[in-house]
Amino acid sequence: MGTQGGIFSSVTQVVHASKQAFHIYQKLSLRERKQLIQAIREGLRGYCLEFATLACEETGMGKAEDKGIKIKLALEETPGPEDLITGTTQGENGIVLTEPFPYGVVCAIHPSTNPCETLINNTISLLSAGNVVIHCPHPRAMEVSKYITKVMNKIILDKFGICNLITTPDSCSLSYLNEIMNHPDVELILSTGGSDAARSALACGKKVISAGPANPTFVVDETADIDRAAYCIHKGASFDHNITCTSEKNVIIVGSVLPAFRKALERLNVYYVDSVGEMLQLSKILLTEDMEVNRQYGGKSADEILKDAGIHTDRSYDLIAVETVKIHPFVTQEILAPLITVVKASNFESALQIAVDAEQGYHHTAGIHSRDTERLRQAAKAFRTTIFVKNGCSLDGIGICGVGATSFTIANVTGEGAITAKDLVRRRRCVYVETLCSYT
Repeated sequence: MGTQGGIFSSVTQVVHASKQAFHIYQKLSLRERKQLIQAIREGLRGYCLEFATLACEETGMGKAEDKGIKIKLALEETPGPEDLITGTTQGENGIVLTEPFPYGVVCAIHPSTNPCETLINNTISLLSAGNVVIHCPHPRAMEVSKYITKVMNKIILDKFGICNLITTPDSCSLSYLNEIMNHPDVELILSTGGSDAARSALACGKKVISAGPANPTFVVDETADIDRAAYCIHKGASFDHNITCTSEKNVIIVGSVLPAFRKALERLNVYYVDSVGEMLQLSKILLTEDMEVNRQYGGKSADEILKDAGIHTDRSYDLIAVETVKIHPFVTQEILAPLITVVKASNFESALQIAVDAEQGYHHTAGIHSRDTERLRQAAKAFRTTIFVKNGCSLDGIGICGVGATSFTIANVTGEGAITAKDLVRRRRCVYVETLCSYT
């Protein structure tokens, strides 16, 4: 299994196999690397819905049809080797070439919320950069992650005769993960997992590219196209039951347009909550006694949440909107469920300040709906987030709109931003001297 499927039972085995694979892989030309990436894209194309269904069954989170869209996006829109950047400076005494070269063996940590798309996205990016990768999936997504690893290894073995460019441990406890991250032959850690994994990675004393917590908050002002804003927010927040880290979680809206916004949401199949009683019913199941998020409901459907909260409805809904105050835990914590908060503000300046406070300086994702170009600029400057969406849907921020590269690792902690192949290389300054200079 290990030599072909890429699945290993010990840290020593998985790192050794990856290191041996890297020695072979680094001999391939850039053209051959492009051919390998293309083979992965073509070979996985028929698996999108199967992977999505398996992920839903194993994790108990999200919607298979939406996961299939994200997997397809990762497969087709993740940049390949063409993303790598070189530069040349020429003077009278010689030439300086800045060129990318791989780290080698990389440990990639994945979340349970987007396991398949993150694994595929990171694989294409890392292999495009010339690295090999040890995937460390979340324990809730181990089986589907191992299955994808086996499929990709078979594609590479059949086409190129190389084993173990992509590996995955047979199980992945935190102690196992720490051992991999601290192994001397692992030269880069790419962390898309939770905060505990990110903290452990940053303590390793080696190069780390890390995502972190998020609380995506969007402003709607009185100049906005309200129907468009409602459509975009509904689309992003209801997608995959709102477990994508970039999806809308909070809406801070100028009060004068709140009635129109509410009507627009309700036309879009949103269950709107503005009573204290129903808010308390939702709080009882979505929050623990310590007012922390109840992870049991992560990625569950709006109908299941409403039913368990004791809120009886006469039809099905795909999103819940809760009108509340800015200090409610639904606002300050990322629920990861098909629920958004709606907080009313007296004017744009107040709305922007509330929104910035709600985002909490995570520098992850935020956005605004406004026709005022100066306010668009002000909001982008105030939020300082890695992804910022103007008059669009959060999904546009990860490339679903067809503009910009697709990435499922948003490195808000270490600051690299939306990660693609260009971020996963070392950079060499290569100097060719044509004329000897006097140094005195």
